[in-house]
Amino acid sequence: MNNERKRIITLLAAICLGFVLLIGYLSYFQMFEAQAVRDNSYNKRLWINEDNILRGSITDRNGEILVYSESHEGDVQRIYKYDNLYSHVIGYSLRDYGKSGLERKYNSYLVNANENTAINELINLINPTGIGNNLNLSIHHGLQKKTRELIGDKKGSVITMNPKTGEILSMVSTPDFGINSLSENWTSISENSESPMINRGTQGLYTPGSIFKIVTATGVIQNGVPEAVYQCTGSTVIDGYTIRDFDESGHGSLNLEQAFSVSCNAYFADQAVALGHDKLKNISEKFFINQSIEFDLETNKSIFPAESIGLTDLGASGIGQGRVLVTPLNMLMITAAVANDGYMPMPYIVESVRSPQGQTIKSHVSESKKVLQIGEAQALQRMMREVVRVGTGTNAAISGVEVAGKTGTAENSSGMNHAWFVGFAPLENPEIAVVVLLEEEGSSGGRAAAPIARELMDFALKNISN
Repeated sequence: MNNERKRIITLLAAICLGFVLLIGYLSYFQMFEAQAVRDNSYNKRLWINEDNILRGSITDRNGEILVYSESHEGDVQRIYKYDNLYSHVIGYSLRDYGKSGLERKYNSYLVNANENTAINELINLINPTGIGNNLNLSIHHGLQKKTRELIGDKKGSVITMNPKTGEILSMVSTPDFGINSLSENWTSISENSESPMINRGTQGLYTPGSIFKIVTATGVIQNGVPEAVYQCTGSTVIDGYTIRDFDESGHGSLNLEQAFSVSCNAYFADQAVALGHDKLKNISEKFFINQSIEFDLETNKSIFPAESIGLTDLGASGIGQGRVLVTPLNMLMITAAVANDGYMPMPYIVESVRSPQGQTIKSHVSESKKVLQIGEAQALQRMMREVVRVGTGTNAAISGVEVAGKTGTAENSSGMNHAWFVGFAPLENPEIAVVVLLEEEGSSGGRAAAPIARELMDFALKNISN
């Protein structure tokens, strides 16, 4: 009898434990996993609700309609007015292939189902609301068109931002793809070796080359040696490996500002070694390298080696080579932090979510992080001004406007250099910041990327009122 009682108690205990574990799992799932599963673009349950809902419109900062939905005899059609122009920003919403871009990230708002509860799910199934909410973006449609026009058939990414607020004014990644014909061309587009469906601005990881010298220069300033004179002979040998300058005849005697202006590799490689791995990594991480960036679109982390590396790799890192990889968005944020006296604005692209009746449901509040002391930022501002005034970035100069910038020409495994330019204008009270990446361009940043940046900054200053 005692053995029977023990077996019953053991069985009851096991059943109770099972219930506890089940309740614990369901609670964990509801709190931490349910939203991700619900919002997954391949979740077919979403389409049950959406079949009867007119998906909300998306407009630019001035109310220009970019995307809207129409219903013809019960058949809802999504109209992408500008097709490939916003393929990486707005993305697509297709029953057979899921969602991407803002269509995915803000799906619950666009179908007016942002309250994620089981009761609301049931209500939506029984009595759908009919019309979704609308998104108002920070994008300036005219600048977006200009950005796409200037990059042309080149491969890469160009992004512009208000460096004070973090609002993205234009974002283009190429190659892009036509959304209106995506269903018919899905296989050829999704299997294209050029990866047109990747947003290179937020997801692409690239060797930065000399634009990374902004980070290394920050370390030199913090070490208190910006005026120390360095003798450049055209190259430096680090742990048996020679790092050369573009001009192998050498730059002679120079300090930090002069080395930055002519983009002296030998100087910055030796300074990186002097700083050491931990110092350079810590500065990089303060600039959000190795960190997740919260944004309205999917982003990848930029990379600085977390573990200690050899002196040769450390010297290469100081000039943006070696194992350093960055996203264009991250480099734009770093540039904006310099422009904004050391405060890095957090980027965003959705200004507000509004109901069909025009009521504001959600509105973005600008946020910034202090990453530099004001004196450090102002020193970098002056150095970037000299790059455009007399250094490698003269092709970014705008008549009557003080422009600050940095060029980059990055070697990579393809054998064709990436061409970079980051900059902002005007120097005092900046209104526009820009990053230009031309992937495998095979040319210098000063020659290929800087002219695009100049045209965009000039257009923005003349056409956008902040």
